[in-house]
Amino acid sequence: MRSMSTPRTATQEAASIRPATGKLGIMMVGMGAVCTTLIAGVEAIRQGLAKPVGSLTQMGTIRLGKRTDGTTPLIRDFLPIAQLEDLVFTGWDIFGGNLYDASKTAEVLDKETLEQIRPYLESIEPMPAAFDQHYVKRLTATRIKSGKNKRDLAEQLRKDIQAFKKKTDRQVVIWTGSTEIFLEPTAVHQSLAAFEKGMDNDDPGIAPSQLYAWAALTEGIPFINGAPNLTVDIPAMNELSRKMNAPICGRDFKTGQTLIKSVLAPAFKARMLGVSGWFSTNILGNRDGEVLDDPGSFKTKEESKLGLLQTILQPELYPDLYSKIYHKVRINYYPPRGDAKEGWDNIDIFGWLGYPMQLKVDFLCRDSILAAPLALDLCLFMDLAARTPSLRGLGIQEWLSFYFKAPDSAPGVYPEHDLFIQSIKLKNTLRHIMGEDLITHLGLDYYGG
Repeated sequence: MRSMSTPRTATQEAASIRPATGKLGIMMVGMGAVCTTLIAGVEAIRQGLAKPVGSLTQMGTIRLGKRTDGTTPLIRDFLPIAQLEDLVFTGWDIFGGNLYDASKTAEVLDKETLEQIRPYLESIEPMPAAFDQHYVKRLTATRIKSGKNKRDLAEQLRKDIQAFKKKTDRQVVIWTGSTEIFLEPTAVHQSLAAFEKGMDNDDPGIAPSQLYAWAALTEGIPFINGAPNLTVDIPAMNELSRKMNAPICGRDFKTGQTLIKSVLAPAFKARMLGVSGWFSTNILGNRDGEVLDDPGSFKTKEESKLGLLQTILQPELYPDLYSKIYHKVRINYYPPRGDAKEGWDNIDIFGWLGYPMQLKVDFLCRDSILAAPLALDLCLFMDLAARTPSLRGLGIQEWLSFYFKAPDSAPGVYPEHDLFIQSIKLKNTLRHIMGEDLITHLGLDYYGG
């Protein structure tokens, strides 16, 4: 006897994705360099002043079918993702002033660009933030919320979200704020009930970023963490995410030095070249650099950066090549450099018969210029996940590991850091939800295999 319930076909899955109609509201926590660069950039692109370089959703393509088919549409044409014209921005910040003022303070974009979009930037003024200097010691806030306890602050954030819901059709919340001090999971993070009790009791293990995440997920809204804080990668948030069908993903945008590591380390491993040492140092002069000058915040960032090599190189499987690797990461605050970060790597490798070699990389990059398109992609993809039946109830969106230094994954499953595997995973997920065949790159059928 045939079951009354039959599996959905790929075509049915694609058809069941809710369309991206109406306005997508993007609520940004921390409206500093990354936030203003994203918002100003989107408006400049909408006005035809620039191109969305660095954005996979805007400039990337996706191959469908065989290489001989020649079918490679733009991702933005292939998927039902929100259009840039439909994005509406708001957010919270600990300093006063509108986004034009914040953009000038950030000193990322040139004056000519800012003046052309000045009226738009001046129209956006952040809401007071939920903030506690204990968690970000190098910043002194001038415009914050007050409440009797952490639950009260979180409920105030919910009211802000509820008000924005009346102005937009769908919403995403993204943390683009500063790095909080290093926290390890405790009992308060192990269940939703424990977490909510902890908010009532002002548990010190609950940082402000977790209040934003709780408020967003409780409202059924996806949450993205662009910093290395302990925020959604705890059982309580995973439980809430699945309960509310509100997607979550990893933490800490993979932009500069770690992006390079996730390219080079897989190359060494693919060729079975050993690595004996990897020394990484950074100089950075923006507010992020100032915050990371505090040992507590640096510890959070250090842990995020250090995990990648162990996972990619798998020294437990290749002890002769990677078991003795010495990995050191340094970040130095250097104000004259501003947002123009420099990441320098010295890599000691060895090859045939153990003969040593070296590789040195000096990446003179722009921190917010690299981060802004990642933030845009994540907002659009997380909105897509929230509208896709097969994705929204999963909680963790592992297919978005491509964007993070510290990808999240299911309990007991190691995260994937290899950029190339991450890219395959992301694009195959997009093919899957749209009813297209997955691409394995086997290719034997071209040769009669």
